[in-house]
Amino acid sequence: MTANKESYISPFSTRYASEEMQYIFSEKFKFTTWHRLWIALAKAEQKMGLDITDEQIEELEKYRDIVDFETAEAREKVVRHDVMSHVYAYGKQCPKAMPIIHLGATSCYVGDNTDVIILREASKIVLKKAAQVIKNLSDFAEKYKALPCLAYTHLQPAQLTTVGKRATLWMYELIQDIENLEFQLSNLKLLGSKGTTGTQASFMELFEGDQEKVKMVEKLIAEELGFEKCVAVSGQTYSRKTDAYFLAALSGFAQSAYKFSNDLRILQSFEEMEEPFEKNQIGSSAMPYKRNPMRSERISSLARYVIVDYLNPALTAGTQWFERTLDDSANKRISVAEAFLAVDSILNIYINITSGLVVYDKVVTRRVMEKLPFMATENIMMKSVKNGGNRQELHELLRVHSHAAAAKVKLEGGANDLIDRIAADPAFPVTKEEIENELDPILYVGRSVTQVEEFIASEVTPVLERLYTGEITSELKV
Repeated sequence: MTANKESYISPFSTRYASEEMQYIFSEKFKFTTWHRLWIALAKAEQKMGLDITDEQIEELEKYRDIVDFETAEAREKVVRHDVMSHVYAYGKQCPKAMPIIHLGATSCYVGDNTDVIILREASKIVLKKAAQVIKNLSDFAEKYKALPCLAYTHLQPAQLTTVGKRATLWMYELIQDIENLEFQLSNLKLLGSKGTTGTQASFMELFEGDQEKVKMVEKLIAEELGFEKCVAVSGQTYSRKTDAYFLAALSGFAQSAYKFSNDLRILQSFEEMEEPFEKNQIGSSAMPYKRNPMRSERISSLARYVIVDYLNPALTAGTQWFERTLDDSANKRISVAEAFLAVDSILNIYINITSGLVVYDKVVTRRVMEKLPFMATENIMMKSVKNGGNRQELHELLRVHSHAAAAKVKLEGGANDLIDRIAADPAFPVTKEEIENELDPILYVGRSVTQVEEFIASEVTPVLERLYTGEITSELKV
């Protein structure tokens, strides 16, 4: 894409979001969807007996995907109304159908119904890309399900987990986001043809008070656009809580990706794992040796934007006076679009990272072995008790030896000599060989391996069966 260097261009267009997601929020998609809605309205009104001919509908169909932007833009400068400008432009293309375009409808018929369709189509892209992240992480978890690593509480070494088990935590949060967005989609309904204040008064006039025909028009419109039904009641617009629900779901995706990116940034600092680093990539302008986690940092940055952006539709939903006000419009067209573009950007990076995650097995194991003597103390104590030791006395001795060994590591920079200290203490009725037999890391990972296997079978596989349609690759634009 060639950007105008003298005008502001959104970074989502030039740096982050995919062409696929950008198209959903494009003028072309918006206005061709307006055409589809006008065609659906004309077809429904014809079926319910209005004097609309097949020839008029065929003319509308002919220009369904062709928008006369030049005529519409020129007209809007005169009338200052976007919907009537496009009614005019579509009518110029379809002169026979011009008299029946937008018949009985208000602006929100095309505006709001299009926004609902955009929510649906953009959400499908989010779900498809999230499924690819799940697939990547699932493969990763399976590969590393039995590689012990340090687990942390309060960012302090606690016990052991496995590299694969940790990946299930990232997946589990993302699966919750997927299920939440699927729920919102399952409840998404068109606005339908509700009229100026939601009473359908104009359609009652068109159909001479026949309520069943008015209701059937909505049903037919919904079917034409691929929806099961329209909202039961509304003012002029669909409830702005719908936008809030969807952006809350998107905020969830951002939160989950944020967690992943922060974990990976820390792990990269520990030199245990690393995001992909390209052959010619520069990590720092000043320090040539650096390999900064710029992809993960970008996820963190974009995620904050989405999380804060959720406040926009929440506030908008609470300030829609009575049947409608227009203070939603400018905010809505920015906040909803950019939330989806940002989450699309996040998922693009998330796919990129998880398709090439690097694990430094030897570093992971070295760090485990540095801490394992401390974690093995309970097993050593139990072994000693079985050999005749006093549990209470051994517990106190282990506490003293552990603190002494930790001090040697932290204050003197020496090696962890806890095992040697215990082996040399006659109070412990165990040999050094018996103690070292307790230092196999796999003994300390609990059910990590089977938890990974069970999680993939019970939670991951159903998601992939529903949503995974084939591999998506993601190359960063910059």
